[in-house]
Amino acid sequence: MCGIVGIFDTRGARAIDPELVRRMNETQHHRGPDEGDVYTEAGVGFGHRRLSVIDILSGQQPMFNAAGDVGVVFNGEIYNYPELTAELQALGYAFRTKSDTETIVHAWEAWGEECVHRFRGMFAIAVWDRKAQTMFMARDRLGVKPFYYALLPDGMFIFGSELKSLRAHPDLPRAIDPQAVEDYFAYGYVPEPKTIYAGAAKLSPGYTLTVKIGQPVPAPKQFWDVPFKAHAGMTESDASNELVERLREAVKIRLKAEVPLGAFLSGGVDSSAVVAMMAGLMKDQPVNTCSIAFKHKDFDESEYAEKVARQYQTAHHTDTVDTDDYALLDTLADLYDEPYADSSAIPTYRVCQLARKRVTVALSGDGGDENLAGYRRYRYAMAENKVRAQIPAGMRRMVFGPLGKYYPKADWAPRVLRAKTTFEALSRDLVEGYFHGVSIMSDAMRARLFSDQFRSKLQGYRAIEVMRGHAAASPTDDPLSMVQYLDMKTYLPGDILTKVDRASMAHALEVRVPLLDHKLVEWISGLSPELKLKGSEGKYIFKKSLEPYLPEEILYRKKMGFSVPLAAWFRGPLRERVRTSLLGPALADTGIFNREYLSELVEQHQSGRRDYSAPIWTVLMFEAFLRKETYGE
Repeated sequence: MCGIVGIFDTRGARAIDPELVRRMNETQHHRGPDEGDVYTEAGVGFGHRRLSVIDILSGQQPMFNAAGDVGVVFNGEIYNYPELTAELQALGYAFRTKSDTETIVHAWEAWGEECVHRFRGMFAIAVWDRKAQTMFMARDRLGVKPFYYALLPDGMFIFGSELKSLRAHPDLPRAIDPQAVEDYFAYGYVPEPKTIYAGAAKLSPGYTLTVKIGQPVPAPKQFWDVPFKAHAGMTESDASNELVERLREAVKIRLKAEVPLGAFLSGGVDSSAVVAMMAGLMKDQPVNTCSIAFKHKDFDESEYAEKVARQYQTAHHTDTVDTDDYALLDTLADLYDEPYADSSAIPTYRVCQLARKRVTVALSGDGGDENLAGYRRYRYAMAENKVRAQIPAGMRRMVFGPLGKYYPKADWAPRVLRAKTTFEALSRDLVEGYFHGVSIMSDAMRARLFSDQFRSKLQGYRAIEVMRGHAAASPTDDPLSMVQYLDMKTYLPGDILTKVDRASMAHALEVRVPLLDHKLVEWISGLSPELKLKGSEGKYIFKKSLEPYLPEEILYRKKMGFSVPLAAWFRGPLRERVRTSLLGPALADTGIFNREYLSELVEQHQSGRRDYSAPIWTVLMFEAFLRKETYGE
């Protein structure tokens, strides 16, 4: 696990300043504190920071082949590298190390761009082929590892593991992208492939990018997608048995490390399942498990983690975190480089901090909800869609659209009496309804949030276009599979995996994600939707398959997740911070916002009339980004 950077001259062979590459590289020192190096030649510069996990003695990067004409920098792990090494040795390639990095070098020599189909793991890769005058880049299928890039006005192409490495280049255009701002205030993050800067991009999960000297930079090319190809004739019993075996295998290949290894254990289904599989595979030693407890019991589920730890006799460690752990607010702005509004980044940061005291590698349960329909919002989306399906689309829009528009809003009322929300939901199609359900700020709120000047810059663009684009490319039209697919393209890489990558790498901790093994994801996607969401039970088949391994109170209790008491913070200890940030000069000077609406959000929340904690947090994190951007605070 590491951080990578690079500079590539698309126009020829201009000199690359090694000090500039080194400065870009050092912005990511936290990602790889064990070693670091840079390499430059005419037209090419590579930088690498290393967290040593496999082949500690000889896995240094940048790494070249024996002839010195193919080199690579790489962030991640290729779990099937022993099998690939044997295959490449049979083809005549000689290996000087025992690292997965060298496997990538020779895989490129043997198979060219097709090599990426052979890799099983999490990765962000850049390969320089001097003979072909080509830079080849790839990001893993689900987006576990990040990859940022930009084509500068002078034809230099730069890339890195974090946006801060690109910002270290003095020629990076840093104009803010209006569409990214619109996206951010809908989703709470800037979804791939955009970044907050108009002049930089993310390489989307499952994509490659091949740049050749003297040729225009092409659009990235997709090499993988979630197939959602149904399995024929699979019974519930067959699915249950095979799911456990596939999960066990996905965990097993992630246990190789030359450093201490453990797991996060929240007490939820996904992390508990991973620990159960680890315990069965690591019979000669206890699994190191880590969890955090909160002083406020409404946010604490550590007792469930303790139950699983006792069942599997793990070496369990728990740290108690003060529920009012808001001191990290400005730290988060530095970690994420662009606006990022998932407040669970705070406890995630803390659990990574705890884990790093005892291990260098931790397995997590991330991805289970997207794979197996575990989020409550899937249940709500399917219930709404079932009603929609009974009414012709034209009638829905003609009748329920106006009712939703003019019916009075009643957020204070019980859900069954909130007719305005119901009417609005019924007037939409599946994608529009799901987008509205996951949006932090609705279309109407964002219209009021932005100034007239800023709305004109959007030229009619709306954040729903992100989901519309993915829906148009979806391999499935099943409603449940469709919303899962949308999450896999947006929420999973943009929020969940971004959160875990930055929080873990801030502490030089490698996190491995067995539930996002691409072979497991492919197989799960082919299961019948009824096995994922059965009635009101999300992750149905997963829970059934785990009944021999975990107690009922772990499998079937109400999902909690990492939460923080934003509403109370903004009326109490952060009251003045909210007023200063939202109503101060940093936001006003941008020309983006309608100050009257910001004032309304603050006044109504702090008076207790409305709970606007999520929108306020979203604005607060945007303001923190702006201060970091403008003043370096």
